[in-house]
Amino acid sequence: MKATQSRQSPAEWEESAPLLPQTARDLPAGRHQFHKERLMAHIQQDTQRDASTTTAAPTLPKPRRPRMLRPAFALPAMALAVAGAVVAGLALNDDSAHGGGVATGPALIVPVGATTTKGLPQLLDQVSLAAAEETHPTVKPGQYVYIESQTSDTFVKTVDDKSSLGSYALHRRQIWQSADGTKGWLIDAAVNEGPEGETLSLPDEQGNTPEAGLNGPSYDFLARLTTDPDELLKLIYKETEGQGNSPDQQAFTTIGDLLVESYPPAELYSALFKAAAKIPGVVVVNDTKDALGRAGVAVARMDATSGAREEWIFDKKTHVFLGERTVQVKSVSEDGVVMKPGTVRFTSAVTKRAIVDGMKQTPEQKG
Repeated sequence: MKATQSRQSPAEWEESAPLLPQTARDLPAGRHQFHKERLMAHIQQDTQRDASTTTAAPTLPKPRRPRMLRPAFALPAMALAVAGAVVAGLALNDDSAHGGGVATGPALIVPVGATTTKGLPQLLDQVSLAAAEETHPTVKPGQYVYIESQTSDTFVKTVDDKSSLGSYALHRRQIWQSADGTKGWLIDAAVNEGPEGETLSLPDEQGNTPEAGLNGPSYDFLARLTTDPDELLKLIYKETEGQGNSPDQQAFTTIGDLLVESYPPAELYSALFKAAAKIPGVVVVNDTKDALGRAGVAVARMDATSGAREEWIFDKKTHVFLGERTVQVKSVSEDGVVMKPGTVRFTSAVTKRAIVDGMKQTPEQKG
């Protein structure tokens, strides 16, 4: 379900409501943005598949954010067909289409750190031990996993038929999810249509309640997973078969997604790092920084197809997880725009991870 990481953010695409069927126009507030994301994911998947049969040019990495943002819903067949045609034919003409309340600026460029395999097993052992020692309270019925982070994305924007790279300003993102994954809320000015955020609660508009899985996990789902690293990695490969640019890269990306915006039980959290150590191509980046500029060491893997490297960043002393970023390592071209080495495709720094007693409650408000 992942589209290219080069995705022009769905917030870039303006919606033409009069052309949509009544079922799409009557959606509750906040849902149109969701459907635009899902449509863009489907469209870009098709585009990448078509491109792979006609050219050997590198494609850009696949995004995690649509999966991180919301559970997977299904559009009505007619809404998908009509809205898909509308979205595919639109072009961005105004920066105001980007993320509503988030300022945009030039793409962030950073030095491309050197990689090595030296010390990788030791680093992952230390990370795994640090993860096992962390306190991960059990999420009880009625409680919510709360995760707060600082994030930024890079996108291609087109103004007056001229395309260039831009990035959202670093901004706060807050997400709440119930233990069973059926209730949730998201506040992210680069995604939401209003400052109050939008619901992630199920069922969807058609009454469907999708089951949790690796591409849309809940705490209860994660609590049931095996903590044996070999069995866990085997499951990840099986459940993500056919996704991404390669099985190994998709397995690495899937584990990374679980680190950023979920709250695995301590034993599983530790097992995820042990499983990652078994994926071919994983390396160490000794000097890197998270979205807040905190220096760290990264466990990383480069997607050979896209030329982009995904980095999981840890504190050098405590080995606590700080965040992640995706950095372009090889030059690629998208819509006539060159994505130079060092371009930060996505960056995120986790600032708070806690269990709270109510929707939209923060740890500071908890009694």
